[in-house]
Amino acid sequence: MLEQKFRHHYQKIFITPILKMGCKFSPTAITVLSGIVGLLVIPAVYFHYPWLAIFILALSGYLDTLDGSVARACDNSSQLGGALDIVMDRIVESAVIFALYLVDPSRGIACFLMLFANLICITSFLVVGIFVEQNSNKSFFYHNGLIERAEAFIFYALMIILPGLFIPLAYAYIILVLLSAFLHLRFFHFWQKDNAKWE
Repeated sequence: MLEQKFRHHYQKIFITPILKMGCKFSPTAITVLSGIVGLLVIPAVYFHYPWLAIFILALSGYLDTLDGSVARACDNSSQLGGALDIVMDRIVESAVIFALYLVDPSRGIACFLMLFANLICITSFLVVGIFVEQNSNKSFFYHNGLIERAEAFIFYALMIILPGLFIPLAYAYIILVLLSAFLHLRFFHFWQKDNAKWE
């Protein structure tokens, strides 16, 4: 939701100036780098460097938004790159949740439920995208959810810097992610009813 609202301004300020440097780096390398950087959040959180952890998270997120723009600007888009991007996103999200667990193992149930919610949501998102793609002219259908990567990173940042509020933040996150999964499936239910090609 936030990305959809602010993406144009973000792109203009933070992405477009970098693209003017040309195609010196491959989008795949940027994608992999975003995942490697994201993994560094684990030691940062574990050794109690919350602001460093947030910087790492922000840098990883920035690289994640940069790779696709570089691919399009340099006419170097690929399905492999898109698949790798999705995998790296899940690696970083799992790393953050693992770090939040490591720093306080009493959070185990909440962290498990966060991973569970992420799994359900990404599965519903991908399944809906695949089925809509197969039955329409779209190359890949993207259905927005209540909570997407930008919102997730905000939640993660708050959990890192406000450990006393971890439990309410975690369960709010779980509810919103599961609700996003439900909305993906709800959309597909009505899309299927309205689409004459679907049988």
